[in-house]
Amino acid sequence: MLSRSVASAVSPVSSSSLLQNSKPIFCLKTLSGYRSSSFCGGSIRKINHKRLRMTSSTMTPRAMATQQLENADQLIDSVETFIFDCDGVIWKGDKLIEGVPETLDMLRAKGKRLVFVTNNSTKSRKQYGKKFETLGLNVNEEEIFASSFAAAAYLQSINFPKDKKVYVIGEEGILKELELAGFQYLGGPDDGKRQIELKPGFLMEHDHDVGAVVVGFDRYFNYYKIQYGTLCIRENPGCLFIATNRDAVTHLTDAQEWAGGGSMVGALVGSTQREPLVVGKPSTFMMDYLADKFGIQKSQICMVGDRLDTDILFGQNGGCKTLLVLSGVTSISMLESPENKIQPDFYTSKISDFLSPKAATV
Repeated sequence: MLSRSVASAVSPVSSSSLLQNSKPIFCLKTLSGYRSSSFCGGSIRKINHKRLRMTSSTMTPRAMATQQLENADQLIDSVETFIFDCDGVIWKGDKLIEGVPETLDMLRAKGKRLVFVTNNSTKSRKQYGKKFETLGLNVNEEEIFASSFAAAAYLQSINFPKDKKVYVIGEEGILKELELAGFQYLGGPDDGKRQIELKPGFLMEHDHDVGAVVVGFDRYFNYYKIQYGTLCIRENPGCLFIATNRDAVTHLTDAQEWAGGGSMVGALVGSTQREPLVVGKPSTFMMDYLADKFGIQKSQICMVGDRLDTDILFGQNGGCKTLLVLSGVTSISMLESPENKIQPDFYTSKISDFLSPKAATV
């Protein structure tokens, strides 16, 4: 059965958000291992779609003063689990950030549970496991949670009909996770080669069995995909619009920031005039999933990330302690800007500051 942490994240949704002629939304009997959801009866509260639609612009950040991390040991001793973002915290592009291996080894030696959560949907959990290995980090696949996995897990959580298809605007990671979950899909990188020849009277056909469009970061993004996804969302009754994340920028290399998955999602928001269900950070879906899977009390979690509007808000929405590191997207000037309303509990320069009882001065 669901723990209270997951049950608290569900509430009724309108019938318009469900697939037409499909069964009611089902609650999860278990979230782990891609096991099938089971029907829990009409009295069970349902997945809160409105909450999944929330982004940094709609969620209310915690109002509090941020402290520079001065006593690392005190924070380490106060929690059981550390959830780390990856891009900008563990690595930048394909380059490991200094001091990460030693920091992770120290936390494991102290008996801390480590979990790695990324909004990057280009890889599956297995593929991310290989990246960790390539960088010399010993991380188990069960400790990795990417937004590609979250998209498939969400579809399982609502018992998405297996006779329906998923159109993917995104890369291989989403396809692999959907395949592991047993869902039919189309699109992905292959559609990056497709072009539309706009002749007079041309009508673009689309598959009317598509019941969900999943949009993630996509280096093969093109007009064909925008139009195909738009047709499915607008013309297929009850078709779901799911975003893995709405990150404005991402780290493809360590030399500069690159346009993120939010730019692809934004194109579909513009063409469909609909807001997506967001399954990645800062949505609470992955936090509830993790808390249920590992039996973690959220007050015993510290979320460590480099983004205010995703990582820190993700932790705050989940009721966790939060630590901002300045090794990625956010600078000290951005944190201290009067326009910034999202304040973490602590901030420091990088996670290797954990290695010193007195954290380094930023």
